[in-house]
Amino acid sequence: MVISNSRYVSHLTRDTLALVLAGGKGTRLCELTQHQAKPAVQFGGKFRIIDFPLSNCINSGIRKIGVLTQYKAYSLLRHLASGWGHLNRELGEYVELLPASQQYSNSWYAGTADALYQNIGFIRENAPKYIVVLSGDHIYKMDYGDMLAQHAKSGADMTISCIEMPIEEAAGKFGVMSVGDNKRINEFQEKPLNPWVMKNKPGSTLASMGNYVFSTDFLIEKLIEDAKNPQSQHDFGHDIIPNAIKNDHVEAFLFRSEKPNVAPYWRDVGTLDSFWNANMDLVTATPDIDLYDKDWPIWTYQKQSPPAKFIFDEKNQSGYAVDSNVSGGCIISGAVVKQSLLFSNVLVESNSLVEKSVILPNVNIGKNVKIHSAVIDENCKIPDNFEIGLDHRLDKARGFRISQGGVVLVTSDMLNELQKAEIYAQSVDHKKMSA
Repeated sequence: MVISNSRYVSHLTRDTLALVLAGGKGTRLCELTQHQAKPAVQFGGKFRIIDFPLSNCINSGIRKIGVLTQYKAYSLLRHLASGWGHLNRELGEYVELLPASQQYSNSWYAGTADALYQNIGFIRENAPKYIVVLSGDHIYKMDYGDMLAQHAKSGADMTISCIEMPIEEAAGKFGVMSVGDNKRINEFQEKPLNPWVMKNKPGSTLASMGNYVFSTDFLIEKLIEDAKNPQSQHDFGHDIIPNAIKNDHVEAFLFRSEKPNVAPYWRDVGTLDSFWNANMDLVTATPDIDLYDKDWPIWTYQKQSPPAKFIFDEKNQSGYAVDSNVSGGCIISGAVVKQSLLFSNVLVESNSLVEKSVILPNVNIGKNVKIHSAVIDENCKIPDNFEIGLDHRLDKARGFRISQGGVVLVTSDMLNELQKAEIYAQSVDHKKMSA
């Protein structure tokens, strides 16, 4: 059979298995990941972080997907079962859940390479020609077909997706690489403090996006070799990549924007500040990442909710939102919301003001409340006359977390502890007065 060029990428993606690494703790997100893995953290008003790489797979034509989970995976597994169980396995489409199960060792996943090694049976069972390994905790839209096409055309054993990044942003945070004119990677460093500088772009470096393409036989060979090495950390950045660059053919795939002279959108939302900033990106008039793109939809699961509701239009009590994203089930009752992102089922009561804040689902904000530059975790109940983000000394005294960039994080556990402390203080004062 003759395969036309127009169908070349579709045949590549059809013979590809995607493995999404979704077991990260996300400790830099602090209390947001206290009860869940980083890929399960909610983002953008209705999504979870994991939805972005999964949607990229589906939109790229890759419909054989395994998701490797480990750390506090309950909410992630529940979300995947609810929102990603619609693919038809009889047509060779699926999102398979692969929790750490000690099939090939007596320990849990010891690193990113070990996570794949412990699922070699799953890889062999599906017998794809190519494997795409993806990080499950970044926000971006990318057609993996382009990377697959370069990998197949070049004959590389491994291809690493990379993005141009200012050196100060990459230093100590991302793996970086030195690439020759032929796209071949010459050297790789895992999170160096002084990254390599690009030849033609002073001040910039090439950072790894944590996405890789392998020829399947090559990957299996490398995983087995790594598993036998007692000196290995069983990690892609520390072990697999440096070894492959030294001994095999490894190429870089440069992630570019479709628009000329515009940097592609890719965000690692691994800190409170980066999480807040990425959400704030969405409330601008023309966000750098378009969630309204019908040609590249972001799929998810969300409970059905009624439309958002804005009530009261009186002189001293008007309910409205401006430069904001407001999800279904929200009620803005005589309150004002500015430059903020509200997830589903948020109630903001009379004369309250929410500015530059991310409000997660099922939050009740009382009357006469002022919130500025904050992240309010789900299920919080903010009391009447409360202020958050206006006085950081007061925020800190109340037990709230303040990021390096000045974003205040409030969780229901923090509010419960504060309430207990206030009740205790009131009882002590009452005893003193009685005495």
